[in-house]
Amino acid sequence: MGELRKRKVLVVEDDLSILTGLSMNLRFEGYDVLQAQDGQKGLQLAIDEEPEVVVLDVMLPGMNGYEVCKELRRRGRDTVIVMVSAKGQEFEKVMGLDLGADDYVAKPFGVKELMARIKAVLRRKGGDVTPPVTFGEVKIDMGAQAVTREGKVVPLTAQEFKLLRYFVEHAGKVLSREALIEGAWGFGYEGTARTVDNFVRQLRLKLELDPEDPRHFTTVRGAGYRFVE
Repeated sequence: MGELRKRKVLVVEDDLSILTGLSMNLRFEGYDVLQAQDGQKGLQLAIDEEPEVVVLDVMLPGMNGYEVCKELRRRGRDTVIVMVSAKGQEFEKVMGLDLGADDYVAKPFGVKELMARIKAVLRRKGGDVTPPVTFGEVKIDMGAQAVTREGKVVPLTAQEFKLLRYFVEHAGKVLSREALIEGAWGFGYEGTARTVDNFVRQLRLKLELDPEDPRHFTTVRGAGYRFVE
């Protein structure tokens, strides 16, 4: 099976509520998230951890976002930098872009917009290319959210794909129904074990050679499910 490598994103934001909300949504989208609440720590993490994306607030204690961006570019780092700021005036945006930012988003912004901006910049810079995941006769293009079986397109709903992604990211592990709800539906979702069972059934029908005797989406009696190659 092809390895699914999570893309690493560093969020540098001093507002804890924004930092927490962004991080939760990024993790839900399949990113590995690092966090920093000041510019100096953000710079150090960007240097040490080499994330593919830095979501960088401008107004930070100590070292501001412009200075962090300038220093990363001075060091020759080509990390994708998306700056965010309540300062939405044109000259502020121009300053950030001139210092080497790849995009600039003004606060307040919608989370979906920011996610779209990140994906768009990654595509432009060629960093959104994830090797396809394969098992049996199934091939998954995570970036395009496309699934084929024996070369034919398999239509999945958005939620079925989220569940499939979560299974693949945790291949080989026994996952309880509660863990699957939290991982594939998100915090606060009030689904039941029956909800998970129904969605797993749909994945088996669409992706297993024999849905009644599944090879990949297996039941672990009394514990939950396990995805295996």
